[in-house]
Amino acid sequence: MAEGIVVDVTSTTWDREVLRADGLLMIVFWAEWCKPCLTIYSMVEELAKEYAEKVKVVRLNIDDNADIASNYKVSIIPTTTFIKRRQKLHEIIGVVPKMQLKEAIESL
Repeated sequence: MAEGIVVDVTSTTWDREVLRADGLLMIVFWAEWCKPCLTIYSMVEELAKEYAEKVKVVRLNIDDNADIASNYKVSIIPTTTFIKRRQKLHEIIGVVPKMQLKEAIESL
């Protein structure tokens, strides 16, 4: 599935990287000015490596890709959304403990 890295996606790569993906995706909506977003990034990287065979982890900068953030109704960041085959399964808003993200991955 994933290679254990966090893939930066944009409006240009969204279809290829997200909409055409078969398995579980963890999408982190973020912005460079968002301190909480930067705080969780190392945790997100760890999860990408730990669950490389189970989930593809991508992140989308909402400032550069407002159209996609709007389509997913993201108004607070960081927002972590889990989707599979274009269907939203779960969403976590804000900074949460790593264990909460792990539990979401395991349950999905």
